[in-house]
Amino acid sequence: MSIHILLLDDEKELADCLELYLANDGYVVHKCRTCVQALDCLEHMAFDLAILDVMLPDGDGFQILRKIRESSYYPVIMLTAKGEDRDKIMGLTIGADDYITKPFSPLEVTARVKTQLRRYLSYNPLAKRPGEPVQEYDIRGLVINRDNHRCLLFGKELKLTPIEFSILWYLCERQGTVVSSEELFEAVWGERFLQNNNTVMAHIGRIREKMKEPAKHPRFIKTVWGVGYTIEAEGR
Repeated sequence: MSIHILLLDDEKELADCLELYLANDGYVVHKCRTCVQALDCLEHMAFDLAILDVMLPDGDGFQILRKIRESSYYPVIMLTAKGEDRDKIMGLTIGADDYITKPFSPLEVTARVKTQLRRYLSYNPLAKRPGEPVQEYDIRGLVINRDNHRCLLFGKELKLTPIEFSILWYLCERQGTVVSSEELFEAVWGERFLQNNNTVMAHIGRIREKMKEPAKHPRFIKTVWGVGYTIEAEGR
């Protein structure tokens, strides 16, 4: 079964280069150079991953990201200009799973793509092995099931991206323990954590928003200032 990737970038040489590397790994790449082309592509194609540049001639990658997140939760990787931390935070806040700063190596992009797809496809219920037990936590009305990649809050489904699901699952697994941003980042992203990295904070904020959690007194994911994040054990 082919893996289809939406690639949105108006730099022809860069897009052609990325297409070559991704095609060599067996992916089917659909290139777009404008937001209009990308929106049309989304109307007629089903994708497994998207790579979106932020700066485009007729808009920005954020509007495409928002369109994708209206109905789909496959991984989205944003391409941002060097030093544009605002773009990174914006993308992560509205549902991006990862970002890569220009200039970059095509090999870095293919590695990130493989990581995101591996995480996403590992939660595909069709990939379930016969006899494999259901893995589920039920914490005060928050039910998260790793087997079918579903998360319910008081009976209502939360639409989480693969990264958001991984973060919440990791915290639920360690219920009652404070997990540092460094540990969470390295466990979920599989990369070394660097200081002043706001990636985890942005994703935690997005998860809380989907849970409609109050910022100051959240019921589930609590911030332990200067230490990390925790989901308190039952009975506290």
